[in-house]
Amino acid sequence: MKPVPIIVVALVPASFALAIVFGSVEIGPGQLADALLGRGDEIVREILWGVRVPRALAGLACGGLLALAGALLQVLLRNPLADPFILGVSGGAAAGALAAMLLGLAAAALHLAALAGAALAAGAVFAFSLSRSGWNPYRVLLTGVALASGFGALVGLMLSLAPASQVQGLLFWLLGDLSPAGDPTAALAVLAVCAVLAFSQSAALDVLILGENKARTLGVAVMRVQTLAFGCATLATVAAVLLGGTIGFVGLVVPHLLRLSGVHRHAALLPLAACLGGSLLALADTLARTVAAPAELPVGVITALLGVPVLLALLARLR
Repeated sequence: MKPVPIIVVALVPASFALAIVFGSVEIGPGQLADALLGRGDEIVREILWGVRVPRALAGLACGGLLALAGALLQVLLRNPLADPFILGVSGGAAAGALAAMLLGLAAAALHLAALAGAALAAGAVFAFSLSRSGWNPYRVLLTGVALASGFGALVGLMLSLAPASQVQGLLFWLLGDLSPAGDPTAALAVLAVCAVLAFSQSAALDVLILGENKARTLGVAVMRVQTLAFGCATLATVAAVLLGGTIGFVGLVVPHLLRLSGVHRHAALLPLAACLGGSLLALADTLARTVAAPAELPVGVITALLGVPVLLALLARLR
């Protein structure tokens, strides 16, 4: 096994361990062992099982979903700048969720509002970008950029009309926040389903990079593969937004980090992207909780501050 896959896979348990140990209240090795065995201080057990373990799993799930969506969209659009936020799906989900927050609706209604906004954006992209000959990447990009701008304006309008007491919380969520993530079971299930479906098309995705005409010549059902990739990317993006808000940069940079490290075949790229994206977001959330403890920083700010130098360093080395 090559060094890069080994390192990426090993990052998953390492990032999880760091996430449950560090925070505003540090848990020592002895306390951690006792809490894992159901012994020791009740407060430590509550912090571990009630807060840190679910949040660490939420970080792994959210980062994995964003990275997987980014890898799929970069193939679908044949554009290295494609990421989960370029199609306006995340903007639609964010606009729906913010509207529900401003109306004071329950969590279930908030999820439904976010799903409605995402479905509206995905339906518009699907309607304007699909033709008899298949997907048109340029129309996808133009439609996505237009929708993202429109939803961004709608979000800005809601923030300007929101009560002053709510603005800070809404802005924090827009920058990425895993603190209200709750139970990550649903997001982990979505990640598993999307990863299996995407992996089943990995060989076809390798051929699709060569172009639609070449892929058809080689026997690939281009329309089916493109629709499945778009559906998986959309579902993954919505699940990530519902879990942690609008966390940028992960879906854009993680696939490029792997490609620059020599991973190109999608049979390896897709699962490794999910592992690396989850690990990076879990580590970023750990830093967000500890750097300015007891206060927390938006995790989306941390992902950008960490990811930009790493990507630039790789580009400089491989120039």
